[in-house]
Amino acid sequence: MAAASTSVGPQPAPKKNLEEVMAAFDSTPLFMKSMPADDTEDTTLAALQSLVHDGTPDEVALNFKEQGNEYFQGKRYREAMGFYTQGVDAKPADTVLLEALLCNRAACNLELKNYGSVLRDCSTALTINARSSKALYRSASALMALDRTEEALDCCDRCLAFDADNKGVLQLRERATKAKAEKEKREKEKAERLRKEQEAQRLMAIAFRERNLIVLPKADGSSNPYEPHFDPDDPTGSTLVLPVFFLYPQHATSDVISEFVEDVPFAAHLEGMFPPQAPAPDWDKRGEYINGQMVVYAMTHRKRLLKVGKKMTLRDVCRASKGKEGEKRDGLELKDGCLTFVVLPKGEVETKWIDDYKKTREV
Repeated sequence: MAAASTSVGPQPAPKKNLEEVMAAFDSTPLFMKSMPADDTEDTTLAALQSLVHDGTPDEVALNFKEQGNEYFQGKRYREAMGFYTQGVDAKPADTVLLEALLCNRAACNLELKNYGSVLRDCSTALTINARSSKALYRSASALMALDRTEEALDCCDRCLAFDADNKGVLQLRERATKAKAEKEKREKEKAERLRKEQEAQRLMAIAFRERNLIVLPKADGSSNPYEPHFDPDDPTGSTLVLPVFFLYPQHATSDVISEFVEDVPFAAHLEGMFPPQAPAPDWDKRGEYINGQMVVYAMTHRKRLLKVGKKMTLRDVCRASKGKEGEKRDGLELKDGCLTFVVLPKGEVETKWIDDYKKTREV
């Protein structure tokens, strides 16, 4: 049996993933994005470091600026920013060069959306040269991105004061002016909405007080999809519309009237809910809830029971719920924006419920 053959000669290099390939480029002097800051034993790198940092601070900074410009033109903004930073760190004596490095680094950060860094570099550049068009333009651009339109306009105006024909700044100022107008419009509309809401709340609070309604908000916030409001069909805007619960306690069920106009009699709602000749609701197995044979009760904040007459309106009941002169305030409770009434069949059920309620009230 022949022995297994073994390959001889050069073997293919193991495959590398993309990260390994890029890391290899970064360690190759020709492709390095920046020079290592620490000392190195690699003689080639050491020689390159000495060349990069060889010369006066201005020459070193200029070299880094030119390298940064090449990366910026290739839209490699992060790498370009690294070179501009090294140029700034070289501490050039030439203020024009330092200003250019700061403005160029600001341009990189503008592309990278590091707006705070843009403003810091431009501020430093303006301490060097208060008439730096680039610093003012890039400051204005960053401020626009941060929705600080008034400050952006100020930067544009300061630039145009000495560089009146700067097209970029003129276009930016036009954008800032429109943005400011839109922002002011939004703020004005918001303020008007808030004013109307506050006025509506004030008028509603007055209406509640006049009708002896005692508001009991829900501790964990409202879950009621309906809310009290004024009747839009009333030209005087003074008629209140309220959500109302009708409870049927012996059946542990209820109905909701989402819009009970205060001047409508209770009888009208009961007739609509229990029309003559109509079958009884599923829960009324004994057929006790018949129109004309039911009674409605309201319970006040101080536990008084009010019997609601057939022709009484919601406004009438609110008026009747007022406490006596000299006693503590009383009225109907508006729980989570809703009023509650108990509906009972006349007779034995009614009597039993009243007795039970009085016992609970005494406790």
